[in-house]
Parts: sequence; C-alpha cells; structure tokens
Amino acid sequence: MKKILPALITGLLLSTAVQADEGPVTAQKLSDHVYVLFGQGGNIAASVGDDGIYIIDDQFAKLSDDIKKTISDLKPGSAEFVINTHHHGDHTGGNENFAKAGAHVIAHDNVHKRLKEKHGEGSDFLPRISFGHDLKLHFNNEHAHVVHYEHAHTDGDSVIFFSNDNIVHMGDIYFNFGSLPFVDVDSGGSVDGILAAVDDVVKQIDDNTKVIPGHGKVSDRSGLIAYGELVQNAKDVMLKAMQNNASLEQVLKADPLAELNLEYAGWLPKEKVTTLFYRSLK
Repeated sequence: MKKILPALITGLLLSTAVQADEGPVTAQKLSDHVYVLFGQGGNIAASVGDDGIYIIDDQFAKLSDDIKKTISDLKPGSAEFVINTHHHGDHTGGNENFAKAGAHVIAHDNVHKRLKEKHGEGSDFLPRISFGHDLKLHFNNEHAHVVHYEHAHTDGDSVIFFSNDNIVHMGDIYFNFGSLPFVDVDSGGSVDGILAAVDDVVKQIDDNTKVIPGHGKVSDRSGLIAYGELVQNAKDVMLKAMQNNASLEQVLKADPLAELNLEYAGWLPKEKVTTLFYRSLK
C-alpha cells in the first residue's frame, strides 16, 4: 500500500462542520483577479476585474448578503455569472438570490436536471446556461475553462481552470481536510470517477498552481497528489475487505478504513464513508 503523505493529515483545515462555525464570510487573495471566499459551505472563487464579477458556487441562501458584501468590498457591483461545480445545496443554495440580483447561473446539464427535480421548472435556482462536456468563459482577461468530470463526486461535477492565473477550482472532487471524500453514489458519484478526475487535473497543472478544494484550505499540486494517494489507499483496503463476496455488514464489522488512521467529520462518519465506498466499488 502506498505511503500516505503526512502533510495531507496535518496542517490542513478542520472538518466542514467546524468550518461552518467560523462565522462571517472571509476572502483570501490568490491573484490580481481571483479570490477564494470561505464561509459555511463549499469554497467560493470570485473573479474580479475590468469586465465585472463572477463567482464559482454560492454556499447557502442565508449567506447571500454576506457573500455579496464581501465581494463588493473587493469591487463595487454584483456577480454577473455564477458557476455551480455541482448540485449540492452548500454550493447552490444562493442561486436564487444571485439570479434575482441579475446573475446568470451556469452548470452542467446534470446539475440543471437535479435542481429542476428539486425546485421545479422555471425556478431561479436552475442554471440559465448548461453544457455537456465543457465551456469557456472569456471574462476579466481570463479564459476560464469549465470541464465536466463524469461520475466523480456526483454525475454533474465541473472543474474550473483559470489558465492565466494558474488556479483551479476542484469543487467537491477534492476535500482538503485530511479525510476521505463524500462519494454521492445516489447522485451518480463513484470512487473511480474521483480518482480519474484527480489524476487528469494533476496532469494538467504544475507545481505553482493554486488548487481550490470544495472544502478546506487552498492547496497545490503536491497536496492534490497526496489526496489521490489517500483515496487510492482507501480503495485498495476496501477491495481487500470485499474479497470473497463479503457483505456490507461484514465489511463494516471488519472496519478496513481503520488502518488509514484518519479523523472524520461529524456529518460524514467513517461508517457512512465505508458504506459509500462499498456501494461504489461493488
């Protein structure tokens, strides 16, 4: 089994549950035009420049005013676009509020489908622009490449590459707080899809790339590689425990993930992670 890099487990942001208790929305500057906003949900990237403002993800509806204020402190005005990395509410909960303020929501076709199932046709939560494989947003002297990775965290995940600024937003394909990802099997997610996405992004970036995870501190290529190794190690020990047609109950009792010696967020306990990995790998 590959050795897990110690840096992955130490010195990283605490769990999402802890992050949610930290209070107001804050901004960290990553380049002249790109910031990351931390609050009570998925990390937000904000592009701010001569053309205006757009954001990637928008957390929960209750935070919309705080997010707007934080952005307006960077540059007066409101977001013209919102790109959703996937459909989960801690990344799309503000869609309606931003749409009513004039933003156009962009997301993969499957995000549109799942938000329509939840909110109904015509809802302001739904993307006004959806795409199949990829699209590019030419804005603020940047050519943001939005790329769909199928069956990763969900079936609608997008990764956004800022080529000029050398920044990438991974959404929830990447959890950077020293634990395993939430594989949303019921929404088309898979362990192998996460590994494939991580591997593909690693090949496209360099050692100077700033990597924004869905949750946790801003990372880099080495951190993303370590995360991929961690997920691969978890897959390996799970497959070993699943030999001879072992049932889910047998695997839970064997507790194969214990040997990785990780801590788990309260909303994503080890038993749930084990169950989701089992269902995906089965």
